[in-house]
Amino acid sequence: MRRNEKEIKEFERIEEVIRKAPICRLGLNDNGRTYIVPMNFGYKDKTLYFHSAKAGKKVDLLKANPEVCFELDIDFGLVKKEKEGCSWSARYRSVIGYGRAEMIERLEQKREALDILMAHYSDESFNYPFASIEKTLLFKVEIESVTGKQSI
Repeated sequence: MRRNEKEIKEFERIEEVIRKAPICRLGLNDNGRTYIVPMNFGYKDKTLYFHSAKAGKKVDLLKANPEVCFELDIDFGLVKKEKEGCSWSARYRSVIGYGRAEMIERLEQKREALDILMAHYSDESFNYPFASIEKTLLFKVEIESVTGKQSI
C-alpha cells in the first residue's frame, strides 16, 4: 500500500468494515475483463456468503473461474477543504480482498448460509420454504487475503 498511514492493519477493524457494509462488490473474470456485481451478503468466520438466481452471467462466470475479488466500504463522506475542487478529499473505510467462490449444495448448508445472510440485515429469525431454497443458488467465498484502508 502506497500510503502506509492509511492502512487498516488489525483484522478486527477490517472485520468491522465488513460487518457494517451494506453491499459487497464482487469482481469476476469475464474473459480477461473485470465484471463487477454489487451483492447482498453475509459474513461469518472469514467467509462471505452470497445468494443468486441459478442462471445468469454472474453464475456462468463463477463456474468458468471461481477466483474473485471483493470490495466493501463504509463511512463515505466528502471533505470540502477549500473552493478549489482539487483540494477536496474524502473520508472512508474500505476493504479489498481475494478468495475463491464455492457453491453450496446441501440443503442444511443452504439454510445456514441463508441465516448468515439474513443476520447481516436483520435480528429476526426466518423460515425458508423448500421451493425457495431449491430455486436459489448459494455460494461462499473464504477470504484468502484482505487489506483495509481508511481516510478519516
